[in-house]
Amino acid sequence: MSRRSGILEFAVLGLLRESPMHGYELRKRLNTSLGVFRAFSYGTLYPCLKALVANGWLVEEPGSAPDDAKAASLAGRRAKIVYRLTAEGKEHFEELLAHTGPDTWEDEHFAARFAFFGQTSRDVRMRVLEGRRSRLEERLEKMRASLARSRERERLDSYTLELQRHGMESVEREVRWLNELIESERAGRDKRTGPDQ
Repeated sequence: MSRRSGILEFAVLGLLRESPMHGYELRKRLNTSLGVFRAFSYGTLYPCLKALVANGWLVEEPGSAPDDAKAASLAGRRAKIVYRLTAEGKEHFEELLAHTGPDTWEDEHFAARFAFFGQTSRDVRMRVLEGRRSRLEERLEKMRASLARSRERERLDSYTLELQRHGMESVEREVRWLNELIESERAGRDKRTGPDQ
């Protein structure tokens, strides 16, 4: 499984843990609530859903309102399929939530993980936040070295230099934000709802 499909699997399971949904609702939530999924299409989502059903983590059920199914069949359309998390799916999602390896610190995966911090235990949140901060500090060091080399050796135009500075400032801003979150977690001032273990 690719990293990107693993992120999608994680997000789908997390959203369905909140409530059952049909594919259109799910795609809308992925796009609006979890902006990292803007590029996902139905052609990516439905194979993921089918794989999750095949693994026993989801079940497909007919749409909740019988009138909708009847109206859809009269109009020549199929009734909407609602996806619901199984007990095994909930257990699998709990395992994914507890995972804190290096992939959880990368850009897209971190954003998906952060979206479900309300369902994540405090110790796992801390490991993910500290890992992300460490990764960004490494990136920042490389960016600073690259910018210094560029100034010394290459004659970059002002726009290219400005773009590099902008990238560096974005990373610095995120490191400051992570520092605040980590401090808040350490102080136990977490205002978000969720597990506190």
